[in-house]
Amino acid sequence: MEHQIFQAHGIGVNSVSWAPSTTPGSLVSSNPGPAGGVRRFVTGGSDNVLRLWAFDQASQTYKQEREPLTGHTDWVRDVAWSPTVLQKSYIASASQDKTVRIWTSDPAHPGQWNSKPLNFDVVLWRVSWSLSGNVLAVSGGDNKVSLWKENLRGDWECVKTIEE
Repeated sequence: MEHQIFQAHGIGVNSVSWAPSTTPGSLVSSNPGPAGGVRRFVTGGSDNVLRLWAFDQASQTYKQEREPLTGHTDWVRDVAWSPTVLQKSYIASASQDKTVRIWTSDPAHPGQWNSKPLNFDVVLWRVSWSLSGNVLAVSGGDNKVSLWKENLRGDWECVKTIEE
């Protein structure tokens, strides 16, 4: 396989995360094609946005899937696409602006992403989903890791904070 280099963000890419290889709501691979699975990823950059990329079979390259996801007011330090294959797809983004945004896509409205901000008192460095995709770990400049879960009302709650 040949490598490809393309300009994802004008002033720097800080993070990249692959999408699950199946579509939300599906427990088996959807239309696998020759390479197998859905080939998509998200990038976060110094231009304060997230960009979604999908493999285009016709051109054999990755193309930006839609308009950038906006909402952060400073650098996006990290992005993580949830491995869940439940009804919704989730992406978390951590930013220099002291927020984590949890982006949700509902299969009933493909291509539409909505975000909910989680506000912190410090700059945030990393986000990482549990293997089941239902718990989000967040780390920041205060040497703490917090664990977040979505409640039945659709709000995100801190369920544990870990510090030395």
